[in-house]
Amino acid sequence: MARRLSLGLALGLLFAAATAGAAHAAGIGALEMRPDGHGGQTYTMPVQLLLLMAGLVFLPAILMTMTSFTRIIIVLSLLRQALGLTQTPPNQVLIGLALFLTLFVMGPIFSRVGNDALQPLLDNKISAEDAVTKAQGPLRDFMVKQTRRDDLGLFVKLAGNQGFQSAADVPFSILVPAFVTSELKTGFQIGFLIFLPFLVIDIVVAAVMMSLGMMLLSPTSVSLPLKLALFVLVNGWTLVIGSLAEGFLR
Repeated sequence: MARRLSLGLALGLLFAAATAGAAHAAGIGALEMRPDGHGGQTYTMPVQLLLLMAGLVFLPAILMTMTSFTRIIIVLSLLRQALGLTQTPPNQVLIGLALFLTLFVMGPIFSRVGNDALQPLLDNKISAEDAVTKAQGPLRDFMVKQTRRDDLGLFVKLAGNQGFQSAADVPFSILVPAFVTSELKTGFQIGFLIFLPFLVIDIVVAAVMMSLGMMLLSPTSVSLPLKLALFVLVNGWTLVIGSLAEGFLR
């Protein structure tokens, strides 16, 4: 298997080299760099498309580690477990709900990125490097606002106890893990508060059934309808989703 992978990699490199050589000989210039008019250099369109396709690989990681997706999906998963449901709602529904709720929460940030970085880049007013720098600002502000100071201090200490003048000086290599750790902690705290009322229902139902001598009937089969009825009566989905959104928009 290793020899086949090595052979395939070698053939791929040879094919890429031959293609690049043929394109250069034909005058296509697919792998050339050209001056951008601002003292720098820019890549030709095929290389830009190649870099764009490579960047799309990191899009799921960016979505899960630099947005509100992590906290939302954790809270929704814990809510399903608190209700005593294993497959309802299905994972696809929870992920879709978390995704669109993330787009709603991150809408203002994405709008700032589009106005400050993407649109000027498409209009050839700024270079790709400047667009990346401008796009980092809104995301950095969002993550710094949601990151706990102790989590950020922990990763700053692990990175070598470097001193930073402000949050704008903290690199993404430190800010991103601190943000994810803080989101995990916040998500589990919210999940604990969601579990409490349903846990009380389970305890009350189990105590009542034991006092009545109903040993052959599972307490779960009795407490599950009660938990669903309570959740529907208090309009639970609206409360949970609204609280999640307000926690990011405040």
